[in-house]
Amino acid sequence: MIVADKKREQIIDGAIKRFIHFGIGKTTMNDIAEDLSVSKPSLYYYFPDKKHLIIGVIERVFHDFFELIKKKYNPDQPLDEILFNTIDVRNTFFQKYYMLRITEGIPDLLNDDVIKGKLQALKGSEKDFFAEIFSQAKAKGEIEHDDTAHVAELYLESLMGLCTMCIMETGKDLFPDKKAFNRMTLKQKNLTSIFVRGLRCAD
Repeated sequence: MIVADKKREQIIDGAIKRFIHFGIGKTTMNDIAEDLSVSKPSLYYYFPDKKHLIIGVIERVFHDFFELIKKKYNPDQPLDEILFNTIDVRNTFFQKYYMLRITEGIPDLLNDDVIKGKLQALKGSEKDFFAEIFSQAKAKGEIEHDDTAHVAELYLESLMGLCTMCIMETGKDLFPDKKAFNRMTLKQKNLTSIFVRGLRCAD
């Protein structure tokens, strides 16, 4: 079982590298099999089609993201410091996997029920984690708002909006340079400071 899992992870590693370099749309299962020097039957044993391989890649990226963000989480820190740490983790992954562009290159990718369901579930897990962060802050008396799930949703969507602005300003076919990433990070942290101050007020 351990050997099987290792082979599966190697295939995902190879898929990520090729997706980032060539794009999802231009990558075939044959390409990945050739890159890894594995037989097609072996590849299809772990991933029956390209869609399932994409799901495997999505799961890997989010798993690694959650593992690191949980590792960095220290509930004893002030709320703004906790959120600053999560921004640093989010932007590390934003840079590392920017060229992956999981929603580009395949027609109607987000309209696929299986992939859409997986993305929604992972997004929900992230929202739940941030809701817990805000709940802990509420318990410590740092904030006054009770609907922490709604607060988490607003906060995450705000961060995503700034990511989108960074992409739009750079151009979707270009890789944002260090200055662009730094500007985005600064804006996100400034937003966080304002957001946290607002949460100290009662509903």
